[in-house]
Amino acid sequence: MSAIVGVYHLNDEPIDIEQGRNVMKALQKFPADEVRTWHKENVFLGCHAQWITPESVGEQLPFYDYEKQLAITADAIIDNRHELFEKLQVDFSQRKDTPDSMLILLAYEKWGEEAPKYLEGDFAFMIWDERQRQFFGARDFSGTRTLYFYKNEQKFAFSTLIEPLFSLPYIDKTLNEQWLAEFIAIPVTTDSVSINETVYKNIKQIPPSHTMKVANGRVEFSRYSNLIAGEKLKLKSNLEYEEAFHEVFQKAVTARMRTRKQVGAHLSGGLDSGSVVSFAAKSLQDRNKEIQTYSYVPVDDFVDWTHRYRVANERPLIESTVNYVGNISNQYLSFPEMSPFSEIDNWIETMEMPYKFFENAFWLKGIYEQADQDGVGILLNGQRGNWTISWGHPLDYYAILLKRLNFLRLYREVNLYSKNIGVKKSRTMKFVSKKAFPAISRLFTPKEQYHFPEWINPEFARRTNVFERLEEHGIDIIGASVTDVYQIRKNQFNRLHFWGLNGTIGTKLSLRHSLWERDPTNDINVIQFCLSVPEDQYVQNGIDRALIRRSTKNLLPDNIRLNQRSRGIQGADGVHRMKYSWQPFIEECQRLSTDDIISDFIDVNVIKDSIEKIKNQPKSEYVFDFEFRILMRSLILYRFLKKIEGR
Repeated sequence: MSAIVGVYHLNDEPIDIEQGRNVMKALQKFPADEVRTWHKENVFLGCHAQWITPESVGEQLPFYDYEKQLAITADAIIDNRHELFEKLQVDFSQRKDTPDSMLILLAYEKWGEEAPKYLEGDFAFMIWDERQRQFFGARDFSGTRTLYFYKNEQKFAFSTLIEPLFSLPYIDKTLNEQWLAEFIAIPVTTDSVSINETVYKNIKQIPPSHTMKVANGRVEFSRYSNLIAGEKLKLKSNLEYEEAFHEVFQKAVTARMRTRKQVGAHLSGGLDSGSVVSFAAKSLQDRNKEIQTYSYVPVDDFVDWTHRYRVANERPLIESTVNYVGNISNQYLSFPEMSPFSEIDNWIETMEMPYKFFENAFWLKGIYEQADQDGVGILLNGQRGNWTISWGHPLDYYAILLKRLNFLRLYREVNLYSKNIGVKKSRTMKFVSKKAFPAISRLFTPKEQYHFPEWINPEFARRTNVFERLEEHGIDIIGASVTDVYQIRKNQFNRLHFWGLNGTIGTKLSLRHSLWERDPTNDINVIQFCLSVPEDQYVQNGIDRALIRRSTKNLLPDNIRLNQRSRGIQGADGVHRMKYSWQPFIEECQRLSTDDIISDFIDVNVIKDSIEKIKNQPKSEYVFDFEFRILMRSLILYRFLKKIEGR
C-alpha cells in the first residue's frame, strides 16, 4: 500500500534532512493519499502511502512509539488479522481500526526477530529499534513486495524502489556484471539466480522469505520460511478432499478482497483465473458487490496461427465463465495501439531494469491502467495456480505407475486419458515411456535438438563464470525440456530466484496505479495444502488437474471445468501488432549490433544472424521464435544501457 524509504548513519552522524526530502521527492510521480516522514538524529524514515484497505485510511506511517522506542514504516497487507489479534490479545474495541503496520509492530514486540513467521500476507517493512540500536525488517515468503537497500561502512539506506536511492550523493549507478550475465544467459524469464543482487552493483535487495538485521555495522540475513512438502494428507474420500480445498481456498480468496475500493480480477478462459473469479464473485454477491474483471483479447484483424491445441482468442471461453458464474462486470480489452515494441521505454522506467516478459507486457500495462480508471483497489489473479490449485500432470503420474509396475491402474488411466484428449493409447504410452525411462529415451533421440541459442558474449560468459554458476543453481542453460515435473515443482517453492519476478512487476505497477495485485493461488496455506494432497487426487480417471476440476463443479461451466483438449495462449498477436513498426524495429536491432555499449555483453554474430532470418516481413508466428525473442531481449537491454549512460 506504500512506498517506504529510510536512511541510517551507522557512525551516528546526524542526517541532513534535505537528503531525506530528496529521497521522498523521487516518489512524487506516483499517486499518494498521504506522505509522511519521521526523523531523529541519525535515522530518517518515510512513507508514500496509498490507502487500499479500510484500516489504512489515515494510517500514521512512519509511526514512532515513544514508550517502546520503536519506529516502523511498512508496505503491507496482513491477511491473518483475526489470528494475530487473538495471539497478541488486542482488545476487541481496537481491532476494527488497527492498521496492519501496528499488528507488525505488536508482533515484533512479542516475538522479536521471529515475528515474520507469524505474519501472512504481502509485506515488506523496516523497524528501527532504538534501544537495540538496530534496524530489523523482512519481506514476505514469496517476495510480493520489493525492498532494496544500500550499505557501506558509514551509511545504510533502503527503499521500495531503486531510483530514490540514487538521490543520495554517495550511491552511484555502477552496473552489476554478474547480474547482467545471468539475465542474458538464463533462457527463461527469470532475471537472475542471485537472490539478493540487482542490476546495480551497489544496490542489493532483501530476498523473499528472509529477515534482515542491520546492527553493529553489519547486515545479517536469516531465512524464516521454507516450503517443504511434509506428510501427505489422508482423507477418506474425494468429497472430503474437495471440501478441504474449498475451505482453504475460499479463505485465501476472501482475505485478498479486503479493500475500500472496487475488487477486480484478471480473467482468462482457463481454470486458474476462472476459479479465483468464481470464488470471489460468490463471496462478493453476499455483500451486494460485483467483481470487475479484465480480459485480454487479440486485435480484431488477427488470424490465429497457433496449433489447434492452443487458443489465442479466449473470448468465447471467457464469456462462458462470465455468463455461468454471474455477478461479474467484464471488459474485453485488445489495446490496439500497443505492442511489445511500443511499450519498451515505459516498462524500463517502471521496472528500473531490463526485462524479458515482452510478450505480455503491453496488455498487463493496459489492464492496470483500465482498472485504475475504474477505481479498483485489489486486482486478483491466479498466476501461481499451475503449481498449486491446478496441479496434476497425467503423463508424469503415469510414468510413476509404470515404474512401480502398477499395470492394471496404468492401463485404465491411459485408456481413459487417451479418450478424453482424443489420441491413440499407443501414442500416450510412447510419451509415458519416455518420461519413465528418460536415459533410455535419450539413446534414441537425435543429439542435435533445437534449443534456445546462447546470445551472451563468450568472453563475458567466461569472465563471469555464468554457465557454471547457473548449473549450480539448477538452471538449464540451453532451455531444453526437464522431464521430472515433480522436481520442477519442488524447485518452484524452494529456490527463491523463481519467486522474485512477479513481485517486482506487481509492486512497481501497483505504485503507478494505486492498486494492489493479489494472488490467492499463492497463499501460503493454499500452497501447504496443495503440497500435502496425494498425487492420485490430482490425476484421476484419465483427468488431469482433477482436484480443481472436481472442486469447481457448479462453480464453473463444464466447457471450462472439463476442457482437456485446448489451452489458452496469450500474446500470440505480438508480432502482428508490430506490422507497421517492423522496419524501425529491425533498423534499431541493426544499430545495436554495431554499438560498443552492448557488444561487450552479447554475441553480435547471433544478433546479426537473427536479423537476417526474420527481417523481411513480420510473420505472426515469429512471436515465440528464438530469433525474435533474442532480438527483443537485446533491444530492451540496449535501451536500458543507453538510458543509464544518458544517451
